[in-house]
Amino acid sequence: MTTDELFDNVQDVFREVFEDQTLRITRETTAEDVEGWDSFAHVNLIMALETRFGVKFKLAELQQMANVGDAITLIGQKVGVNA
Repeated sequence: MTTDELFDNVQDVFREVFEDQTLRITRETTAEDVEGWDSFAHVNLIMALETRFGVKFKLAELQQMANVGDAITLIGQKVGVNA
């Protein structure tokens, strides 16, 4: 998997969770930037990312995620992609 493929897969997960096929994320995207990204959606998003990439996040890792870029970097580390 390439960095671009990783990003595209993360964007697909966002589109599925938020039910918006036009949603565009960037590495700087935060919960404040996405309509409907509340605590319930956040849990669904984390679970969907874990399922899509076959990873598990530790609580400490989740607490350090400030934006989408942090999530992409962490997923990349877990799946062996330098993101």
